[in-house]
Amino acid sequence: MLDLDPTADPPDCAADGVWLTCIDCAEQFAPFDEIRYTCDDCDGLLEVRYANLPTFDDFEGRGVWRYADALPFDSGVSLPEGDTPLHDVPRLESDVGVERLRIKHEGMNPTGSFKDRGMTVGVRVATEMGVDRLACASTGNTSAALAAYGARAGLETLVLLPRGKVAAGKVAQASLHGARILEVDGNFDTCLDIVQDLASLGEAYLLNSLNPFRLEGQKTIGLEILEQFRDEEGTLPDRIVLPVGNAGNTAALYKCFRELEASGALDPDDVPALTGVQAEGAAPMVEAVEQGRTETRRWDSVETRATAIRIGNPVNAPKALPGIHATGGTAVAVSDAEIQRAQRELAEEGVGVEPASAASVAGLRVLRERGVVSADERVVCLTTGHLLKDPDAAAEAGKDAEPVPGTTDAVLEHLGT
Repeated sequence: MLDLDPTADPPDCAADGVWLTCIDCAEQFAPFDEIRYTCDDCDGLLEVRYANLPTFDDFEGRGVWRYADALPFDSGVSLPEGDTPLHDVPRLESDVGVERLRIKHEGMNPTGSFKDRGMTVGVRVATEMGVDRLACASTGNTSAALAAYGARAGLETLVLLPRGKVAAGKVAQASLHGARILEVDGNFDTCLDIVQDLASLGEAYLLNSLNPFRLEGQKTIGLEILEQFRDEEGTLPDRIVLPVGNAGNTAALYKCFRELEASGALDPDDVPALTGVQAEGAAPMVEAVEQGRTETRRWDSVETRATAIRIGNPVNAPKALPGIHATGGTAVAVSDAEIQRAQRELAEEGVGVEPASAASVAGLRVLRERGVVSADERVVCLTTGHLLKDPDAAAEAGKDAEPVPGTTDAVLEHLGT
C-alpha cells in the first residue's frame, strides 16, 4: 500500500512543505499560487502531499485541528468540529455477530454531518486564496456545512441543490446560514457539472470533494477512529465500514492510512479494510468492485431514500477504489428497506442517524450473512449524519403517535392500566 516516500526532498513548488500531486501523471504544483482542482496537464485528481509526515505523538489539542501537523495549516475557520463519539452498541453487536462493533457518529459535528471536517480546512484555504464566493453542489449536508463555515468566514455562499431531492432539515440549515440556494432541474451530478463550470469561469471557489483540500479535513475521521479505538480497546479495528456517495471519505481514510504507514506510525498489517456501502439504486462503486474494474460507470438515473448518497458519478472513485483494493476491503449494495431497518436498530441503541448513515450498518449485516465479514472481526461503522437531517425519514421509520382524550383516566385506560 505504501506509495509515499518520507525521505524524498520536497519539490521546488512546495510551500512550507506542502504541495499538490496529480494521482495520474505525478505532475506537481504549488498549493496556493493559483486555484486548481485537477491537474493542468491531464485533468487527473490532485492530492495534497507533505514533506513531513506526522506520527500520533505529534498530535495535541482537540477536534480536527488537533491534527494540524497532518494538515496544510495550523488552524482554520472553526466552529469547532471533530471529537465525535465512538459508540458502543452491545445488542446490535451481538445480533450482527462480530467480536466488536463501534459506531463512529459524525452526526455530532456542529452542522450535523462529517462535512464540517472538510469545510474547516477548505474554507481556510479559500481565505488564503482571497476568494469572495464559495460554491458547492449538494445532496444537502455539504450545503449546510458550507453555508455555516462560509458565514463564519464572512464569505458569500452559493449552493446548487437538485430540485425536490434534498431533505428539509438540510435546506433549512443552508437557508438560515444565509446561503443563496439554487434548486436545479436534474440530479446531484447535474448540479456538480454546473458548479464545476462556474469554478472554471472564475465565478466561485468550488468546495465539493473534488477540491483536494476538503479531503484533508475528512482524513481526520480516520485519525480519530484509530486513536479512539486503540485507547479504548487496546487494539485497532480490523475493518471500517462506511456509506459511499461521492467516495470522499473512502479516499480520505485511505490517504490517512498511507501517510501513517509512511511515517512509521501504522504497521502495514494493522491497516483496517475499507468497506464501502451504497444503496442499490445508486451503486456505481459497487458495480465497479464486483466487475473488477478500476473506474466507475456513470449512472444517469439514481434513486434511493438515502438522499445523502443518491449520487451516480462519484468523483473520488479514482482515489477510493485503490483504497478498497489495497486494504483488502470490498463494497456492497443494500436496499432501502435494509437501510431503514438499520436506522431503527441504531435508534434502539440511542444512536440517531439519517438514512444514508445507517447504510454502513446495513452493509455490515449483509456482508456478515454472506460470510465476507468473519465473527472474530473488530469493526467500526461510520455514520455520517444526524437523525434530524431528514426528519421525514425518521418519522417514517419510527412509531406512529397514539391519539388519546385529554384526561388522566383516558390515558390510563389507553395504557391498559
